[in-house]
Amino acid sequence: MDGIGTEDDAGSDAGDDRTDGGAWVGLFSGGKDSSWAVYRAMKRGLPLSRLVTVHPAGDSYMYHVPATELASLAAESIGIPLVEVSPDDFHAEEATDSGRQGDAELEPLEVALADVDDELEGGLAGVTAGAVESEYQTSRIEAMCERLDCELYAPLWREEPRELAEAMLEVGFEIVIVQVAAEGLDESWLGRRLDRDALAELEALSEEYGVHLLGEGGEFETLVVDGPHMDRRIELSSEPVWEGTRGRLRVTDASLE
Repeated sequence: MDGIGTEDDAGSDAGDDRTDGGAWVGLFSGGKDSSWAVYRAMKRGLPLSRLVTVHPAGDSYMYHVPATELASLAAESIGIPLVEVSPDDFHAEEATDSGRQGDAELEPLEVALADVDDELEGGLAGVTAGAVESEYQTSRIEAMCERLDCELYAPLWREEPRELAEAMLEVGFEIVIVQVAAEGLDESWLGRRLDRDALAELEALSEEYGVHLLGEGGEFETLVVDGPHMDRRIELSSEPVWEGTRGRLRVTDASLE
């Protein structure tokens, strides 16, 4: 593997060069970051044949956790078949520290990707990931791609957070906040659209509390309900669940418009 392909070095020609080597898979939670990576890969001409969603059983060091059950609706709207990795495949509870837990959480994903590699004509050429700043996650995904002998395309990696957020809004991503877990983020943020007004407030919270503008530290999680890569918008019925210092959006019904 040549390393992490980014927005700067994975242009349209790069996508064309890789089409002969097999198909691509998008690591996909339905959140804004993985959705942006999938969207950019599609724009670059990378032949995405599958999306893969991991459903952790509880809190995770490696994966976006809330509302991953809606990834199937998002994948249907995008028009790419989805492979789902079940919580039953996890053995992270056997790990004794964060490093070993991250490695344990990666194992079922790697097995799923190896199976996809066997199924796809020409094998697995590469994987997209929505990593922004997390060395913990990215180093493990990069090592996994080395073992699978495939490329990694991470167009958000080390990009400026405000510019990324603005780019998502500019192309028409509709982003809903589905979980918050940080000082300064209260119940009113649950179900709120991540728009330019919200970004301005997050910048103020970043200065006061250190909240990451994209929620990279787990301060908040999102769901993309519409975008230019989706044929139909996800319509949600939901209610907030607040637990004193953190909360999540409980989705009671979801469908494609």
